[in-house]
Amino acid sequence: MVQISSETVPEDIIKIKNMTFHAYHGVWDEEREIGQRFEVDAELKVDAQEAAKLDKLTATVDLYAVFEVVEQIILNGKFLLLETMAEKVAQAILEKFSASEVLVRVRKPHAPIRGIQDGIEVEIVRSR
Repeated sequence: MVQISSETVPEDIIKIKNMTFHAYHGVWDEEREIGQRFEVDAELKVDAQEAAKLDKLTATVDLYAVFEVVEQIILNGKFLLLETMAEKVAQAILEKFSASEVLVRVRKPHAPIRGIQDGIEVEIVRSR
């Protein structure tokens, strides 16, 4: 049996799955000229108790605002690597929202690599 002390902070998770963007990133010149689809997931570790109690958006992380931050980074940044893109997204989420930790996945579903059928993906976890 797990005992929870009154000082334990919950590890609730809010997920935004499969944010999709057409952007111009990649190692190859063609990727940066033609562009391609990128998919992003973000999982924010938060304390959702207050939001659940109050039932108000102001008591939690506004997921549309998270989407807008991710969208700005993906559409306006210039990245060769998915690792860099994921890092920038994670940093921005931690700076702007009340999450103690964030997991970011960035996918390139149509990576121009011979033999890759289901794309490539980078997953990182960052915390305060």
